[in-house]
Amino acid sequence: MRDRKDNRTGRNTPTKGSNKASSGRGSDKKPNSSKIAKKPGPKPGTLEAQKKASGLFSPKSLNPNAKTTGRPNVRYGDKEGTSRAERSQPYSDPPRQPSHKPSTRGSRYRNKSSSAVYLFGLHTVRAAFENPRRKIVKLLTNEAAWERLNIGDTDQMPFPVELTEARDLDRLLGKDAIHQGVVAEVLPLPVKSLDQLKDTHLVVILDEVTDPHNVGAIMRSAVALGAGAIITTARNSPQESGVLAKSASGALEMIDYIQVKNLGHALEELHFIGFQSIGLDSEGPAALEETFEKNQIALVLGAEGKGLRHKTREIVSDLARLDMPGEIKSLNVSNAATLSLYAAHRFMQAKLAI
Repeated sequence: MRDRKDNRTGRNTPTKGSNKASSGRGSDKKPNSSKIAKKPGPKPGTLEAQKKASGLFSPKSLNPNAKTTGRPNVRYGDKEGTSRAERSQPYSDPPRQPSHKPSTRGSRYRNKSSSAVYLFGLHTVRAAFENPRRKIVKLLTNEAAWERLNIGDTDQMPFPVELTEARDLDRLLGKDAIHQGVVAEVLPLPVKSLDQLKDTHLVVILDEVTDPHNVGAIMRSAVALGAGAIITTARNSPQESGVLAKSASGALEMIDYIQVKNLGHALEELHFIGFQSIGLDSEGPAALEETFEKNQIALVLGAEGKGLRHKTREIVSDLARLDMPGEIKSLNVSNAATLSLYAAHRFMQAKLAI
């Protein structure tokens, strides 16, 4: 039957017997939801879903129809390029080129625009000023530190002196540097060759000891016990820097710091000069005190943990150990160097007295 129009509401109402029941599904039909429905998201498990869940991609980069999606911001996975063809190609980092540059530990205390080095601390700067071989480019200091240096008037210095504040030095070196209010910009010291060590009786050779604090401490002990030079490898050893000079507490200005490309060749050259090279090893066949023979001694120490390299062990004249009376048989490399230097110094004194 046809629906009858309700004059009060203006709507058609079903008449008796109509097939459109009031409780049927047809009366509850919702309006077309295509206009208000949300855009379906990416299918689970697809690359787009993973990218969206990661939170690493911008909405623009997730748009597959965009002309440009920017540079890749993930290390691995599909590459984001300028086209779909580029994005479909797997992304990988460019091959890493091997570096042949020497170790630059402590490089933040170097002037990146030149070869100059920043030395800081009262003892370090005063020792640099008193070293005639050291070229000072500029001195930065506050008034209190300048008075404590006590090296003369600012107008009489052969280099410019700039009065500054401690916070400016913190910005230059970083807050971790204990500069004590004074920083000197200097040029690296001239390097000696091995054949200039003919008149030297005691040297220390470091086989890839990388920590500048340890090398600085060894320098300090070497100067105190009469050694003439510290010899290290050009690679895997600290360069001349502020942290090395600070750890040495002025000893960098008092001893030759020689870096060689090939430690084996350097040992052979020292042997030709007349040195006896003794490698320190915890399993050495004899005690160090029983190994000394010649008037010129080169003490060879390896890095902590791995010790002397195999080739170095083969080239040295002798291997020796430090006999420890206590329960601990191994020492920090700087402590082992100090004891070895003291034993060599006592041997030299006894031999010269005869």
